[in-house]
Amino acid sequence: MRTMTSKAAESATVQAGPGTSGSPATGPVGRRGGKKSSMGVQNLAGWLFSTPFLVLFLVFMAFPILATLAMSFTDFGLRNVTHPWDANFVGFENYVNLFSDEKFLKSLFNTAYFVVVGVPLTISLGLIVAVLLNNGIDRARTFFRVGFYAPVVTTIVAVAVVWRFVLDPTDGLVAGLFSEVGLTAPDFLGSETLAMPSMIAMAVWRNLGTVMVLFIAGLQAIPTEVREAARLDGAGVWQEFKGITVPLLRPTLLYATVITTIGYLNVFEEPFVMTQGGPSDSTLTVSLNMYREGFNFFHMGYASAMAYVLFVVIMGITVLQLRLLKDNTK
Repeated sequence: MRTMTSKAAESATVQAGPGTSGSPATGPVGRRGGKKSSMGVQNLAGWLFSTPFLVLFLVFMAFPILATLAMSFTDFGLRNVTHPWDANFVGFENYVNLFSDEKFLKSLFNTAYFVVVGVPLTISLGLIVAVLLNNGIDRARTFFRVGFYAPVVTTIVAVAVVWRFVLDPTDGLVAGLFSEVGLTAPDFLGSETLAMPSMIAMAVWRNLGTVMVLFIAGLQAIPTEVREAARLDGAGVWQEFKGITVPLLRPTLLYATVITTIGYLNVFEEPFVMTQGGPSDSTLTVSLNMYREGFNFFHMGYASAMAYVLFVVIMGITVLQLRLLKDNTK
């Protein structure tokens, strides 16, 4: 009788499957519940660790961005700093007025000029310097790399002092070179024709190091076997550069072009420190114009609309660049 009972119990255990005769926590449902509990604890810990960043982001980034968007539809001014809810809603009036504002259109043209000339110069010179430092120069390579990158980490005030001395029409370095050949140096920063090219030269010199570092990293990622195979096939230096280096550098070229374009569209420090937008607004950029409207004239609603127009321009150009180069990297 006992034998039959024990056999029946064993048979029932086998049919029921493992985990049913013990604690529920040892079965599939129990394991699933324990896994979910562990994941919940991990998610909670992740949110707790992220809380300081989220608080800072919401207070100092998200809220100002949304507040600026709301201000762009109002006549928010100095009187509304202490009473923000008294600002009058004006709809799209600020945006409409922007495109009939000659000063804004002038600043938009100057910014476009700065980008169209400055970005290709920075990218092309950065690529040339990177190739030379990666392949052509063997001695003092680290010295040259540090020298080209030093302006990137130098403050704009120090850069401005150096360039003012270099471009000074009477006692500057360039003036000395002109006097050596019996010529008078032009007033680079005081000329409506030469002021913007001088700003572009300064920006290219200052940002060349960033692009150079990116391209050196991209060049070092190209497999040496590919270069050696091209040389064995009889490819010259230019053929190797055109057929191998440039195509394999296309992702790096995309990144360098995008970040350089965004930076140049936001150009502010160079004209602010060097020329204050002059002479005759020839170096007035959108960012500098926005700063003047918001903090000099306290037209904060109008300046906010200007900021969002610049944001849309930057976003549109960035998306266009990404799509154009993405099609070529497939």
